[in-house]
Amino acid sequence: MNHDYQKDIAGCGLTGLISKKKNRLDGSHIKKSLSLMNDRGNGLGAGYAAYGIYPELPEHYAFHVMYDYSSSRMEAEELLKANYEIEKIEEMPTAPVKEITVSPLLMRYFVKPKKDKVRADLSEEDFVVKTIMQINSEVEGAYIFSSGKNMGAFKGVGNPAEIADFFKLEEYEGFTWTGHTRFPTNTPGWWGGAHPFTLLDWSIVHNGEISSYGINKRYLEMFGYKLTLLTDTEVVAYLFDLLLRKHGLDIETACSALAAPFWKDIDKMDEGDREVYTAIRMAYGSALLNGPFSLLFGHKNGLVGINDRIKLRPLVAATKDDMVYMASEESAIREICAEPEHVWSPKAGEPVIVEFDK
Repeated sequence: MNHDYQKDIAGCGLTGLISKKKNRLDGSHIKKSLSLMNDRGNGLGAGYAAYGIYPELPEHYAFHVMYDYSSSRMEAEELLKANYEIEKIEEMPTAPVKEITVSPLLMRYFVKPKKDKVRADLSEEDFVVKTIMQINSEVEGAYIFSSGKNMGAFKGVGNPAEIADFFKLEEYEGFTWTGHTRFPTNTPGWWGGAHPFTLLDWSIVHNGEISSYGINKRYLEMFGYKLTLLTDTEVVAYLFDLLLRKHGLDIETACSALAAPFWKDIDKMDEGDREVYTAIRMAYGSALLNGPFSLLFGHKNGLVGINDRIKLRPLVAATKDDMVYMASEESAIREICAEPEHVWSPKAGEPVIVEFDK
């Protein structure tokens, strides 16, 4: 037997695309890109996030919910009806896929918090986050896995093509898409554990391992976040929510906190930069992400790609006209953009920040 050839797939694959002019593309493109990287996953999880897919109800929070039991649904819906004006309740549209024989009950709710629930000391977004944490931690067998406006996550146990077909992604059109195929190593492969992980309109797909999960989790719990999903990636979505929405940092500064330069590199900076990065590391040391990772961070205003401080996981970016693409492999980009204008590999810890044209 020949043992000379060994392929290190480095676990998991991710891909993303964004139209800076907000031109909407259907889900066939992201499916095609992600399916090229099937060998980076093992069929135990795949998922997608899409922005701009609910233009008919753009100001309603779209709750995508998984239920293990009918009693879970009854309990969760009782809580939702007591706290929200509900515009629409429906089962999420799905199609038969031969390989997917078991799935949770998947429901979709378009909601707004009741006016008396929002106060000067509790914003609308804070109230929504509080609801998500309550249901995910207290209602057994219920999991809100998507909760943003005019966006949604679609994920489960299967390979990229199976999950895309199951959720009928080709029927959705969005201006930003991300996708992920999973190769779980030290966390379980289950429907809720597939990527993306979301909170409000933040969404994360991630390749690698967050070895700082323990300290990140305890740090987030100080601010009321409840981590219940049995995977390290969950902390990244909540850290972005904390730093951007709650603490008001800009995206570049938030990335500088999560993938901060090493102290030895900070010491070599000019005095002004040295003071800034020292302050960030001092203030947000418990938010620092350690371990090998690359990730895509989607939000209502754009898309961000970043990898760890020594680039232990791959990330490639490319542009073509108003489109920006990012993926674990250049081949996944060329599968849907045969002739990109510019292709590059971002430096370690250096974010690629894409925003929509004004």
